[in-house]
Amino acid sequence: MKSLKYILFPLLIFIIGISIYVAVQPNSFDVTRERIIEAPATVIYNNVIDLKNWEAWSPWLEKNPESKLTYAEPTTGVDASFLWEDDEGTGNIKTRSTTPNNTIEQDMQFEDYNPSNMNWSFTETPDGQTKVTWQLKADHIPFMFKIYSVFSGGFDNIFGPDFERGLEKLDSVVVADMKKYNISIKGVTQHSGGFYIYNTASSKINDVETKIKESLPKVINYVRANSITTAGPPFINYLKWDTENNAAIFTCCVPTNSQVITTDENFLTGQLESFRAVKVILKGNRSNLKEAWEKAEAYINKNGLEASENGPNLETYVTDYMNFPNPADWVTEIYIAIKE
Repeated sequence: MKSLKYILFPLLIFIIGISIYVAVQPNSFDVTRERIIEAPATVIYNNVIDLKNWEAWSPWLEKNPESKLTYAEPTTGVDASFLWEDDEGTGNIKTRSTTPNNTIEQDMQFEDYNPSNMNWSFTETPDGQTKVTWQLKADHIPFMFKIYSVFSGGFDNIFGPDFERGLEKLDSVVVADMKKYNISIKGVTQHSGGFYIYNTASSKINDVETKIKESLPKVINYVRANSITTAGPPFINYLKWDTENNAAIFTCCVPTNSQVITTDENFLTGQLESFRAVKVILKGNRSNLKEAWEKAEAYINKNGLEASENGPNLETYVTDYMNFPNPADWVTEIYIAIKE
């Protein structure tokens, strides 16, 4: 009996000491992690705001793939939420408020304990990337959570690595999604032609994309400044593509409902007669246009068609990249004129 006292007394002192140590620990925590992702803020925000997307990058679901998820309606925006249940218990995440493309504020709750505040911010950098900040903070931490924290090395050690892993996976998911593309051959069609306003540009083949980004907005701005009614999306008409001499000549065009007499010698009016063409559609980043053109030419050769020597050879930008920040959503139509 006496020996038992010698065992229990130090144990009691140890328990009291641990309890006092835990009790004096801070009643709040703030865990924050950041990552620079090579994507527009809007694209990342759109992924995070839809809770169903979390299945692809959540660090907790990666650890517990057998977790049972239950979604409430809606799954995106304010009041979106989901519940999870795994071998460690239950919990839920609910979106409390948002500033589109900038911030998301959520509640994360374990069991019946008070919820913690989970915050996201998306800040674009001057070079077009986005700093993503993921934060979890709470006040009035339950005593049992404090004990767990003490023996786990602190809340930063509990949540920090998960946040780092989650941001790493979010990065890979978003970047991979932006690279998705599809090329579809629509075969032979009749292009309606029509009037258009254009300017002419030339460059080395390697610099064509840069030159288009410089020249096409000038035509678009001229049309808008003069309140000219447009008849469709802008397009490029390739007049010359000389790979041997690394030279290209093309016109940047905006279609109009009728012939327009321009007041600036830098912008002229042209007209396309209706023509027979092979049509190819690229959905995705325009960096894949080379492949789309090659598939169009392969279709022409395979089907015994013959491209018209004088074109037109059009590249029509159906979607405005300003309104579609994710390149995977861009739609570009190619028309290669063929002989009758």
